[in-house]
Amino acid sequence: MKKLLLTSVACLIMSGAAMADTKVQSCNRTVTFDAPPERAISNDVNLTEMMLVLGLANRMVGYTGISGWKTLDEEMRAGVKELPELSAKYPSKEVIVGADADFFFAGWNYGMKVGGDVTPETLEPFGVQVYELTESCTHIMEKDKASIEDMYADLLNLGKIFDVEERANTLVKSYKADLAAFSKGLETGKPIRAFVYDSGEDKPFTAGLYAMPTALIEAAGGTNVMNGFEKSWGTVTWEEVIEQNPEVIIIVNYGKVTAEQKRQFMLSNPAFAEMDAVKNDRFVTLEYVEATPGPRNIKAIKTLANAFWAQ
Repeated sequence: MKKLLLTSVACLIMSGAAMADTKVQSCNRTVTFDAPPERAISNDVNLTEMMLVLGLANRMVGYTGISGWKTLDEEMRAGVKELPELSAKYPSKEVIVGADADFFFAGWNYGMKVGGDVTPETLEPFGVQVYELTESCTHIMEKDKASIEDMYADLLNLGKIFDVEERANTLVKSYKADLAAFSKGLETGKPIRAFVYDSGEDKPFTAGLYAMPTALIEAAGGTNVMNGFEKSWGTVTWEEVIEQNPEVIIIVNYGKVTAEQKRQFMLSNPAFAEMDAVKNDRFVTLEYVEATPGPRNIKAIKTLANAFWAQ
């Protein structure tokens, strides 16, 4: 009887331990956390900001992938002032393991590359668990087109992983309420045809069906003229853009070439002269951190809507 009782207690303890585990879906993987991470690293400015809005700076040992391409604005500089940038661009496996990290928040083409040195599989032997940015899952699996729900899912999953679910739920509810209130008062007409100009002069690098700007454009009452480009971010031809004749051009601002330089390039090129957006000088700028999945997506939708429908 005593042995049976001890066995029952042991089973209850084991059952309790199992119940304490947290499971989240990360692309095509189910990732189990037996405790909240304590030494996390995030890659890229938008993913790092997700960590910051959830109050997780004290659970981080650093961040990567920002200064090599982008700059931090005042708000983000304050948020990461106590944290080191461990790598200016994509981190190596050695950088992550060398920081004694236990968690890496990144995405495919947001710090990781398919078949690259840094993947969930290559980091697992070193005790580093990975959560993948939902928008980026299209690089390794089939998924629906980009949605603002992708960003919400990431915040909610991070809330579960770090045991700050109440904070994450409150934040997402506030974003949804803010967007609903704004959308209710938005007067729109026929969807505005918009093109996202990220970079490139010979060929433009743009956002396709699976990139977050598609969701932002649609929420603002427009349509991405590159919806037929069934990729996330990638290169198309100028001929394709001209054929689609966008009414508004959305410039993503980051890197050495400024938004104004990109605008002037398009205004001064005779090949674009008959494009509606160029003829009417209808350009709107989004910062990189607004155009990629993250807390500033709601602000980005408002910026686009105001540019689309301002009289």
